[in-house]
Amino acid sequence: MLRNARFAIALAAAIGAAGSAPAFAAPEHFVLDPAHTYPSFSITHLGFSVMRGEFTATSGTLVYDEQTHTGSVSARIDAASIFTGFTKRDEHLRSKTFFDVARFPALRFRSATFHLVPGKSVPVQGKLTMLGVTKPVTLHVEPTRCGMRMDKHYVCGAIITGSIKRSDWGLNAYVPFVGDDVTMQIEAEAIRQ
Repeated sequence: MLRNARFAIALAAAIGAAGSAPAFAAPEHFVLDPAHTYPSFSITHLGFSVMRGEFTATSGTLVYDEQTHTGSVSARIDAASIFTGFTKRDEHLRSKTFFDVARFPALRFRSATFHLVPGKSVPVQGKLTMLGVTKPVTLHVEPTRCGMRMDKHYVCGAIITGSIKRSDWGLNAYVPFVGDDVTMQIEAEAIRQ
C-alpha cells in the first residue's frame, strides 16, 4: 500500500511539473509580403555619382521562432523587375550584357539557420544565386518588430543590408568604370500563415 501511495505521489508530481513547465512555441511559417518588401541597391557611376535602383517583384518564405529568435529564409527576386527610373538603362540591365533575364529570370537567396537579436544588426550567412552562379554571402539583419498590422495580418519586419562584388557572379560589364561593389538594402515584412 505504501509503495502504491509513493508511486501515485511521484506520478502526480511529475504530471504537475510537466503541466507547469513553460510551453515552447514551434517555429511559424511566414511569406514575404511583396507590397512591403523592397530590395534596393546602389553602385558608383564613373566615380561621379551613385546610381540607385530596386527590384519590384520579390517572393519568399520565412520560418521563425519568436521565442528563440531563430529561423531561416528563402527569397526569390524577379530579375526583370529591376527599376532605376530610366527606361533605357533598365532595358540594358535586363539584357545579356548584365542580368540576362531571358536565361536567368531570378536571383535567389537561401540563408543558413540564423539567431537574431532584437534591436541589433547581426550577421546572417547564406547563399546568393545570380546568373547561375551560387556563392556564399553575409547579410546583416536587424529585426524591427513582430505584431498585428491594421489589416489584421500578423507580421515580422526587418532591415537587411550587405554588399557584394558583382564580378564574383560574372556580372563584369563596365568594371571598373561602373562600380564592382554593390551595396544592398532590403526593407522586408513577412506575413504569418
